[in-house]
Amino acid sequence: MDPVRHLKISFFVLVLLITIGVTGYMGIEKWNFLDALYMTVITLGTVGFREVHDLSDAGKLFTMGLIVVGVSVLGYIVGSLAQIMFEGQFQRIIGRKKVEKKIDALQDHYIICGFGRIGALICKEFAAKPLPFLVIEKHPEVHEKLHQEEYLHIRGDATEDETLLRAGIKRAKGLISVVTSDTENVYITLTARGLNPDLFILARSGEEGSEIKLKRAGANKVVSPYVIGGGRMAQAILRPNVVDFIEIATGREHLELQMEEILIPPESSFAGENLVSSGFRKETGVIIIGIKKAVGKMVFNPNPHAKMEANDTLIVLGEPAAIQKLEQLISCSNCATDVIKKHRKEPTPHE
Repeated sequence: MDPVRHLKISFFVLVLLITIGVTGYMGIEKWNFLDALYMTVITLGTVGFREVHDLSDAGKLFTMGLIVVGVSVLGYIVGSLAQIMFEGQFQRIIGRKKVEKKIDALQDHYIICGFGRIGALICKEFAAKPLPFLVIEKHPEVHEKLHQEEYLHIRGDATEDETLLRAGIKRAKGLISVVTSDTENVYITLTARGLNPDLFILARSGEEGSEIKLKRAGANKVVSPYVIGGGRMAQAILRPNVVDFIEIATGREHLELQMEEILIPPESSFAGENLVSSGFRKETGVIIIGIKKAVGKMVFNPNPHAKMEANDTLIVLGEPAAIQKLEQLISCSNCATDVIKKHRKEPTPHE
């Protein structure tokens, strides 16, 4: 058990003993409250002061029992305090308070349930993006690694309402359940969906047939690492060059080319424009390989006159610097107006 929890329990027992002592002296010896409290305190403290009044035989037996129990409890409290001081628990407590403040300040973040091999990879990708996230892990031995990685995390069972509320699920943008047990993933999904009906939930499926159960529980998307891994290995033999290209485009370790998705916000001046008038290709050099429409339809290899609408998502391919330039261009309303005026005048339909 955590030493701090030991200490809290010890103080609770001490207060309970004082209450029992006061009640006992008032009941056995018929003393008033102040005399009973004073006698209880000097008895538990073993200071050796003389009794307030002469004790009856029953009072003496009660006092002996109070001394035995009281000395044990006080010794336990002193031991807990020593453990806290020697193990640097005070620094950990202060550090934990700072972490809790950071967790309380999170908004539109992602909650990752489970820090196994898959959870660790997800955290690495999110940290590289970066995206705000925190990890829920119930195994104490894993928290040292989380602490070393400096990831925000809390200890607890993600299937419980209290744990998810502590993680700020009502303020979260999404939840990723990647614990090893499919049963736990189902419970986590059910609990999370009940606490936040608008939450995006991604769940891991390990066994055949679990995907249907997870979707019934409320998961928006279910991923099976075994299916993906098997498919990727097969494609590495059947279409090795295609697999190499995808790994280069989607991997964070490759800096020469990346594939990214960029949202067209409702307030953007590019909403309602086509790819020609936007000038994205000529201004940044990126390739628009797809447009995910707000209604859910995916348009692959869009033609130059394909219109972009509010809340559409562009799937782009290009160098990291070019993608960053495009993100800045879309977010800059003044820049957008100038670019649109410039490219609307161009007669060529080719982008």
